[in-house]
Amino acid sequence: MFIRCFAGAVTGIDATVVTVEVHISAGIGMYLVGLPDNAVRESQERIRSAFENSGFRMSGKKVVVNLAPADLRKEGSAYDATIATAILAASEQITAARTEQYMVMGELSLDGTLKPVRGILPIAIRAKKAGFRGMIVPAANASEAAVVKGLEVIGVERLGQIAGFLNGDLEVEPAVVETRELFAADGNRYAEDFSDVRGQARVKRALEIAAAGGHNVLMIGSPGSGKTMLARRMPTIMPPLTLSEALETTKIHSVAGKLGTHRGLLTLRPFRTPHHLTSQVALIGGGTNPQPGEVSLAHNGILFLDELPEFGRSQLEVLRQPLEDKKITVSRARYSVEYPANFILVGAMNPCPCGYYNHPAKECVCSSGAVLKYMNRISGPLLDRIDLHVEVTPVPLEQMTGPAAGESSAVIRERVVRAREVQARRFGQAEGVHTNAMMNSRMLREFCPLDRQAAEVLGAAMERLNLSARAYDRIIKVARTIADLEGSERITVRHIGEAINYRSLDRADWGR
Repeated sequence: MFIRCFAGAVTGIDATVVTVEVHISAGIGMYLVGLPDNAVRESQERIRSAFENSGFRMSGKKVVVNLAPADLRKEGSAYDATIATAILAASEQITAARTEQYMVMGELSLDGTLKPVRGILPIAIRAKKAGFRGMIVPAANASEAAVVKGLEVIGVERLGQIAGFLNGDLEVEPAVVETRELFAADGNRYAEDFSDVRGQARVKRALEIAAAGGHNVLMIGSPGSGKTMLARRMPTIMPPLTLSEALETTKIHSVAGKLGTHRGLLTLRPFRTPHHLTSQVALIGGGTNPQPGEVSLAHNGILFLDELPEFGRSQLEVLRQPLEDKKITVSRARYSVEYPANFILVGAMNPCPCGYYNHPAKECVCSSGAVLKYMNRISGPLLDRIDLHVEVTPVPLEQMTGPAAGESSAVIRERVVRAREVQARRFGQAEGVHTNAMMNSRMLREFCPLDRQAAEVLGAAMERLNLSARAYDRIIKVARTIADLEGSERITVRHIGEAINYRSLDRADWGR
């Protein structure tokens, strides 16, 4: 007997429908075809044991399982439940009337229980577009799939429940996720707040500008000056995720297996902090079985690189493409995948090997050559792509112990949201451009004209600091964001002057 069931395969962060065809005929043995990897081939033994422990029988005839399309490599254990369901229907142990209405996904344990799998959200989105009535998934994945409205999501614990549901003997209530309630409950719930930070007014101002315009920022300061503390509070002043941003971010984390089983939708902007020993593949993505890297897991959020010069040169240089293109393309002999990577880079570093160059109280023991060598671990092209360079100095004791707290994250976030709304109106007709940092040269000429005085100040700074053309553009973009925060339609000399002041590492006397 011939039967057909359906599953999904993830490519990048999108999914493709996989048709699982089973034909039972005279003969013996089970044969898997359709470019399965080892994990899929091993499903035979898991299915046999699951059948035995669930009260089903494995067909004693020849069983041929085809995974179509045959030119798409099938990876992982997520097809166990689909293959098992198709075999049960082909051997007439369950009715086949409803098997083509639902996608079935899940890994089988030997006792017949279902384990959660990766990539359920993009597969659920594809199932909805393909016109399926619903999905049958492990109970732990049900809330993730239920984010897709208009799709009946059946969460089950055991193989026997799949059979009971398809036979009509078991009623299972579809999973429901109320996205509006999720956003209302968790949209701005952070453990940290900017009101915890004493002093550091200039640094907080730089981070506010970075959040408002989507600019990359680098903090340079001695150990214990508060760089990490400030960076961890950066997501708290960014605009709340929109539903489309939340779905895209959740898809990436789902594919990478980082979502967990307790939530269906990410409601907070991601904050990723890879260690400086992280491999290049872990940072940008790829691998034998391609997975998103840290730059993609930080999509729509923050990628925080602490101790920036300690990262390998090759690791830092691969950041240049995603910083410009807001995506990463991983090409190998067997595949080419593209992952989104629209993040704000926040870097932190000591100013020298000992950490106390320019410290107000402690003496630096490094020679000028050692300081320059340390700074040269970060290439000029990468520094050019970082819009704001800001020095972080230790906070005096009287400010640390004083009673007055700084502005809360909510107050700063209101200004950031207003500035983002201005940019949304400005770039409403420009596809793929949402913030000032993403403007191209044509947009700079259109939206960022400089008056004569501002142009003269910027020209003088270019000559004095020997800035590149890319740095010139980025100063104008930062000035545009400063003007937006003030509600000014024009970029004035004051805005340009403040933007130039956030190019600390371009000063000729740095490290000398």
